[in-house]
Amino acid sequence: MHANFFINTGNATASDYFALIKYVQSMVLLAAGIELETEIETLGEGF
Repeated sequence: MHANFFINTGNATASDYFALIKYVQSMVLLAAGIELETEIETLGEGF
């Protein structure tokens, strides 16, 4: 079951995506007590 998809329609960077994912995860955890997991692997520094 998928919670959401993020589509870059502009100039978002990988860091922007990572920050958005972390933000959504924290908001869902806070609001619903559910810890979302990503199904992707992130590569690179800071991930």
